Parts: sequence; C-alpha cells; structure tokens
Amino acid sequence: MTWKTRFSPSCTCGQVLLEAAGAPILSAVCYCESCLSAARQFEQMPGAPSVLNADGGVDYCLFRKDRVRVMRGGEHLRGYRLTEASATRRVVAACCNAPMFLDFTSGHWLSLYRDRFPEGAPPLEMGVMAKDRPAGGTRSGGLPAYPSYPARFMIKLLAAWAAMGFRRPRMPW
Repeated sequence: MTWKTRFSPSCTCGQVLLEAAGAPILSAVCYCESCLSAARQFEQMPGAPSVLNADGGVDYCLFRKDRVRVMRGGEHLRGYRLTEASATRRVVAACCNAPMFLDFTSGHWLSLYRDRFPEGAPPLEMGVMAKDRPAGGTRSGGLPAYPSYPARFMIKLLAAWAAMGFRRPRMPW
C-alpha cells in the first residue's frame, strides 16, 4: 500500500491547518480512561466536534514530531492537561474548539486526532487499552484490540525514535 506523502489535518472552521509529512508511525483507536475523559470534556465545549468514535474510543494517527508543523492558525492553539502534573498535553484549536493533537511531552511523537484529517486519513491498525473500552462498544471490521499497548505498537514507536537519532523535539505550541 502506498501512502500520501503529506496530510493536512485542520480544525472544523479551517483557521488552523497542520501538515504531517510521510507515513504515520501507526494509526490506532485508544480506549484509555485519560483519552476518554478528555474527549468527554472537549465535547462539552461550545461548538466542539465529536471526539469519541461510534464504539466509544478516540482515533489517532501517530506521527514523528519532526514531521508535523503548523501551516496556519498557530495563535489559536491552546494546550490542556487533565491534571497539572500530567505529561500529556492535548492541544485544541480555540477558534472552533476542535481537538487537534495529543503531545506526550517527553515523547518523540504526536498523536493527531484522526477526525481532523480530510478524506484519505490513514486506516486504523489496532485498538489499544481495550480493557477500558466502554460497555457496549464494539469495533466492526475485525480491527484487533489489545488490553494494553501491544509489542507491535511499542516496536513501531521505538523504530521511529531510532530513525530520528533518538531525539525528542520540543513542540513550540
């Protein structure tokens, strides 16, 4: 399968535009309590789009930090943390309250909200943290779901980090 070399995720009103270059590290749906809690909070913001998918998870495309940049609207980006001590910062376009990405600040990747991609978003490869999946949620299409983070997930992250020379770029937003 060939991948587009550039993706252009944007907020719902179009004022914020990102560029993600190259293939993603991977695409996954997360069911962890932190992602679900943040999604529920974001969905309560005025005019915010849905964040939870039909089975109650949050879809992400993970990209190396050195392959994502803000093309326009960076002044609208606002970071949110579930707690002051959280190493995870979720970034929202304040112009329309559209969640844009999750930044594990000590990591080398960004988890871009998959629903921010126009048509042609990379397909989901797996579900992670399925032990936290909301009751009644079932994913169709045979997508494998793992109770935590499977070895395949971790190996892909490690391989991407090695390809980056084990650097951890800081994101300015």
